[in-house]
Amino acid sequence: MSLSATTPAAKTTWLVLVAISLCHMINDIMQSLLAALYPLLALEFDLSFWQIGLMTFAFQVTASLLQPLVGLVTDKRPMPQSLPVGMGSTLLGLVLLATAPNYAGLLAGAMLIGIGSAVFHPEASRVARLASGGKFGTAQSLFQVGGNFGSALGPLLAAFIVVPLGRPSVAAFALLAMLGMLILNRVGAWYGALARAQANGRGQVAGHGLSRRHVTWAIVVLAVLTFSKNAYTASLTSYYTFFLIERFDMGIVPAQQMLFLFLAATAAGVMLGGLIGDRFGPLVVIWGSILGVLPFTLMLPYMGLAMTGVVSVVIGLILASAFPAIVVYAQALLPGRVGLVAGIFFGFAFGMGGIAAAVLGVLADARGIIWVFQACAFLPLLGLLTIFLPGRRQLAS
Repeated sequence: MSLSATTPAAKTTWLVLVAISLCHMINDIMQSLLAALYPLLALEFDLSFWQIGLMTFAFQVTASLLQPLVGLVTDKRPMPQSLPVGMGSTLLGLVLLATAPNYAGLLAGAMLIGIGSAVFHPEASRVARLASGGKFGTAQSLFQVGGNFGSALGPLLAAFIVVPLGRPSVAAFALLAMLGMLILNRVGAWYGALARAQANGRGQVAGHGLSRRHVTWAIVVLAVLTFSKNAYTASLTSYYTFFLIERFDMGIVPAQQMLFLFLAATAAGVMLGGLIGDRFGPLVVIWGSILGVLPFTLMLPYMGLAMTGVVSVVIGLILASAFPAIVVYAQALLPGRVGLVAGIFFGFAFGMGGIAAAVLGVLADARGIIWVFQACAFLPLLGLLTIFLPGRRQLAS
């Protein structure tokens, strides 16, 4: 009998949640170094915008294709020790990025990091739910905020370590990955013990009264909302530094510091979204986040330097709050399929971000980076589709 992945531990296991969040931070520091390296790689290898976009595509689409498969398999058969294995793949990709002699090697390194992400996220998201003690939104946010904080630290570390010391210094971050592997080995032991204990009982999965067709439609709507969020986020994470350099004639280091402010705001937004979601329900957060960010995305391309920083922080804070709410809402739609939900939405987020980054790179080459930011500003309008999602009472019935 398979483990019921929706059944949490009786009490919130904060030590496990902090550990998995810390490892998510380490994992995403490794991943964010890829985007933070783009200006250096563009100079060293004479890369165009479409080649930079293709690297993001290689990383994110590799992750998106594998994550749902990993989630589907681990829903039926949990694999606690796959967590350090995923971190190991990320470590190898990072070393290859530091030493690759050509563009093909850079692409291979990006793909290895994508594989590590695909293995890590579904099982790590399951651990967060199992350790939640029923506080699903808070647990999911704590798990995700580690990743967002890691994404924010990546460009800052790149600005103060990689830019002065050069691309080979990226290999030094392998020590962080090794620390993550050690922590994940201990988390895997806790997860394995809980999985065995629950497998000896009867897994209870709470249901709802929605039809399969209604659930499918709701998942499609959530996927479109995730696309709108991640396509816009991709414009910032991949091209924000180039936008600042072109519009305000900034240097690489101050531009990456501005990117850090945006990414730090997304980390705060993720935590806020989980707390509000546990109090008022995830649907409230989804409405307020994706549609509520629209006025600020429309303003961003036309602001002065100081206001660009302020508006970017507000966008990160509001927009990032949606993702934990989307994941928790999807888990309620598909009870007992925590790994599949994590695989779909973490994977879909990576995949859509990768496709968007590649397309936006082509558009930036053709129309200019400022035009790209002006066009992407309208993406949050897709948040209107939230009206088609079933309400809280329907899910509880």
